[in-house]
Amino acid sequence: MKCVFSGVKPTGIITLGNYLGAIKRFVDVQDQAEQNFYSVVDLHALTVAQDPKEMYENTLNIAAVYLAVGLDPRKATLFVQSHVPAHAEASWMLTCLSRMGELNRMTQFKDKGRGSDSAGVGLFTYPVLMAADVLLYQTTHVPVGEDQKQHLELTRDLAERFNRDYGEIFVMPEPLIAEVGARIMGLQNPENKMSKSDDSDANYITLMDTPKEIEKKIKRAVTDSENAIYFDEENKPGVSNLLSIQSVLTGQNMDNIVQSYEGLGYGALKKNLIEITVDHLTPIQQRYQEIRHSEELTNILRHGAEHAEAVAGETLKKIKDALGLVRL
Repeated sequence: MKCVFSGVKPTGIITLGNYLGAIKRFVDVQDQAEQNFYSVVDLHALTVAQDPKEMYENTLNIAAVYLAVGLDPRKATLFVQSHVPAHAEASWMLTCLSRMGELNRMTQFKDKGRGSDSAGVGLFTYPVLMAADVLLYQTTHVPVGEDQKQHLELTRDLAERFNRDYGEIFVMPEPLIAEVGARIMGLQNPENKMSKSDDSDANYITLMDTPKEIEKKIKRAVTDSENAIYFDEENKPGVSNLLSIQSVLTGQNMDNIVQSYEGLGYGALKKNLIEITVDHLTPIQQRYQEIRHSEELTNILRHGAEHAEAVAGETLKKIKDALGLVRL
């Protein structure tokens, strides 16, 4: 992998699903790529109304999480999206290449906009901003969840269209989707993705939950009446979800995990998963507290933005030249 790019919106708490489905994978691949760019995509968060004070704090919170989970600024460029103006510029140029029909087909807009005329234009066009994020760094691979795969397909379509009409500027990015853990489901509603917007906080674990909170939530997690432990997402969604969480947290093969529970019931599965989850999250929480209000965090983001701007700026120059825009 030559270059990896991804980002997380600063829209509140980070759930275990966010972490296992995306952020942990950033760490897993940072040694495999020649270049890594990870952004706090604050411009994306503006697609829906945000409290300015919460937006400010959440942006720094996500940046601190990046470092706490193990992203290394010597290996990965960490920055805030709005600190690199090239993202907004490139987004407008790609918007002018985009078609109403293809943006109308984006399932996330259908879900969030719900066909309302009052839905924000930014919510409609943000997949184009995502395309700009990716293409500016000549990204070859993008760690994404299943729900973002459609947006990456749009990115590839826009890159192909630009290259065809204006010359070969963009690399065609490929998705990196994990076989296990790409879509962590809710603890109370395992048919749907784990989400911080759920009415009950029992449905999700946050990265900063205490050991007691984690224990309580996993003990209450929905399973079924069979009391047999095996992986079957269609017929045993709750049990399969717990097994997936254990697999991603430990790096163990699913078959080996299932075999280890032979002859045991759901109590053993939950007890073990509680210990694994607490042991995994405790050092992350400790590092987060150390870094969150430190000068180290702001220095890393400042240097990251400078490097990101230099790389993205080179691509932006090529885009402008290809489009015939005058640069003095």
